[in-house]
Amino acid sequence: MTRPIRRLRWYIGTLLFLSTVINYIDRQTLSVLAPFLKTEFRWTNSDFALVVIAFRVAYSIGQTLSGRWLDRVGTRAGLSVAVAFYSISAMLASLAAGLRSFAAVRFLLGLGESANWPGATKAVAEWFPRRESGWAVALFDSGSSIGAAVAPFIVLWVYQLTGSWRPAFLVTGLLGFLWIPLFRSVYRGPEEHPRLSPEERADILANRASAAAVDGAGGTLLRYSTLLTLPQTWGIIIGKALTDPVWFFITDWFAIFLVSRGFKVEDSLLAFWVPFVAADLGNFAGGGLSSVLIARGWRVGTARKLVIVLGALGMLLLIPAIYVSSLGARAASFAVATFSYAALSTMILNLPADIYPPRSVASVSGMSGTGAGIGTILATYTTGVVSDRFSFAPLLIGASLVPLVAMAAVLLLVRNTAETRRGVVMPI
Repeated sequence: MTRPIRRLRWYIGTLLFLSTVINYIDRQTLSVLAPFLKTEFRWTNSDFALVVIAFRVAYSIGQTLSGRWLDRVGTRAGLSVAVAFYSISAMLASLAAGLRSFAAVRFLLGLGESANWPGATKAVAEWFPRRESGWAVALFDSGSSIGAAVAPFIVLWVYQLTGSWRPAFLVTGLLGFLWIPLFRSVYRGPEEHPRLSPEERADILANRASAAAVDGAGGTLLRYSTLLTLPQTWGIIIGKALTDPVWFFITDWFAIFLVSRGFKVEDSLLAFWVPFVAADLGNFAGGGLSSVLIARGWRVGTARKLVIVLGALGMLLLIPAIYVSSLGARAASFAVATFSYAALSTMILNLPADIYPPRSVASVSGMSGTGAGIGTILATYTTGVVSDRFSFAPLLIGASLVPLVAMAAVLLLVRNTAETRRGVVMPI
């Protein structure tokens, strides 16, 4: 008889975290190398924005497509294929020879990477009781900030060692192929996993995403036409669409922003690292606070929304980055904003598992990712044009204020309505 692994769900959560770390290392390779690539290929900020937009277009389309696909094929098969696809795409960037070829390989990378968040959200809905889902989402989502923080060290080390940017794409692209066999050896659904104890299985099945109880075993795959009539769906989509562009503005443009202020990338590694570590802490602060409040008897929705409000207000502190001059002060301003964003983002990522049947969680998560992608594409194009013609100052002001609109959308639309009584969604 196979011996059960105690608290197996947290091993699953750790694998999701590692997937997200690798996902972000692959995408951040370009951002770290951007100042060197701009010089070699004589790109303007608007040119670089086109390369970023190619990724975002595929990422936006892919979120909805991959979310539905994951709900059909399952988490294990879906994430395995997605990681293999985007790892190959990341390595193909080493062959790029200019703007068009970079845009093409980044499009493929975005298509593959789009499955990570719907897949990880679905895995949390399958494996974690609601009282722990905040912590679980914080764990896997924190991989984005860890990956963004680690990427400069790996990429610049390979660049300096080899004297070329091309090997950096090969090295980072290989990481996904180390993850896939580990994931496939560990991941199964809790209903069938041979290493899950009967006690833990009973706890997970009884207390995970409570919408399962409404629809019976397995839950219902809701139609898009049904999902899009629900105000809760639009609250989640708008919330993501107006906050994720701020994060991607920082991850895609932070190195260029520092260079525009007279700092060298090689001399700014600590400043580059601090905002992303702050985001990692924000993931756990948001997920932890909501989980603690729920454990103390707060309604799930009230706990999630309190963190969203605090996060949106904290993102206002991005504005001081315009006026300070020292590298440390700029890094601190960005750090407070990324900490706040990460806390808010963790809550929005939790909402599909809180509200919808398990077999529709990835679909809703994917649609919200598409909304975020569309918002990010518009923001990226605007960033390229405005930074070339003016400066980063108006962009930082907008990035601070827009999350307040997202906060209002979540508070107004993600509420208990008649749909909860019909069993389409669960009250929170």
